Amino acid sequence: MIAHLQRATTTAALIPALYGHDDPRYRLRPRLISADYRGAGKQLPLFGDPQEVLGGGVLDAPAARIGSRAPERPVWLCSVRSDPRHPDLTDAQWAHVARRLVTATGLAPEGDPDGCRWAAIRTLDRSVHIVATVVREDGGVHGTYRDAFHAQAECHRIAADLGHLSRSAPSVTTAKDYRMPTPVIAISLEPSGSVVAKGSSDDLSATLLKHAGFKQIEDWHGRRHRLPTTTARPDGAAIATHAAEMLRAARYDVDLDPQLDIEPLNTAGQQLLNLTDQIRASTKFDELAGVLDNLLDPDDGALVRLQEALEIASEQITDLDPEQYELSDRFGAASDQLVAAQAELAGAVDEVQRTKSHAHGTADGRAAVSYSAALYAARATSPAVAARGVNATVATATTPPPAAGPRPSVRIR
Repeated sequence: MIAHLQRATTTAALIPALYGHDDPRYRLRPRLISADYRGAGKQLPLFGDPQEVLGGGVLDAPAARIGSRAPERPVWLCSVRSDPRHPDLTDAQWAHVARRLVTATGLAPEGDPDGCRWAAIRTLDRSVHIVATVVREDGGVHGTYRDAFHAQAECHRIAADLGHLSRSAPSVTTAKDYRMPTPVIAISLEPSGSVVAKGSSDDLSATLLKHAGFKQIEDWHGRRHRLPTTTARPDGAAIATHAAEMLRAARYDVDLDPQLDIEPLNTAGQQLLNLTDQIRASTKFDELAGVLDNLLDPDDGALVRLQEALEIASEQITDLDPEQYELSDRFGAASDQLVAAQAELAGAVDEVQRTKSHAHGTADGRAAVSYSAALYAARATSPAVAARGVNATVATATTPPPAAGPRPSVRIR
């Protein structure tokens, strides 16, 4: 079962497509099988000829009410075809399919009286056309960004419920199946400072190591490869990293010493870990805002890139195996949650930046209050002095304590 989405300016523009050619010999006879007109004020047909529904502007009324706020093409058309290898569905079954699709896409959810108006029309066997408006009864506009994905996913669910999908698990061959059955090649830095590669037991890996700059040695320890002792430490690390990349590209398992990896941040997780360390090490609000901007930037931040990756993964899973719609929905739901997280954190970086001046002002105020309290306590007359009748008031000029900083060095002669 396949769904195809289109948009139109008015429902009347769909009449030629739904009724076919003007020649009576080829003219189609569409019939209305189900509809939901929501808040329409007059009695409208639910079955029969859809001419009154399409030409009378019944579905276009919500878009006409909001005027210029309506989209340029407010009419939503979803054409669904079933598998010709299986028997055709009845009108009642196709009506149920149409209702499930408008619910899955969010056009007309169950129990929502302010949803969009829609009508299901059949013209040919094994197909149905769902005509709807994207303008809701309350004046809102339905977002159609993921309608194609939701409609196709629901079609696969319906086909599975009808038994139109084969349940045999497809044979999937992963890249791991093609890995060469060789031991792990370890490239390590010895205590003496030499860079040594061990575990190369075949000619291909030996050739790659020689191409990178290693020299092959064969003695009673076995075959191994070593860089010349005159190789500088930075050059040795660069050569070892390059050799590891070539071996991994040839599907060898390589264990590279972290001291020799010149690209420690080559994975997304390691880059995020580096940002986490920068956040923890921030001592000022402007530093914190700068690091958070790398995470929350609406155009190129880590959060929006992760959301896009999950969304693409959801679509790719459906393309690779249509039966995995449940797994695809999980990725799609996670992507939607990240969209909500982006909306929740919109402007948060600016608030962190503004907190800088507020925090400094608060600290200065607290310091002034603390200094005033200490000065008042120092000027207070002790009970013993008051009992002796001694005047302890001394006119002294008070100055605030010096700012915290390094003590001046004192040289003792």
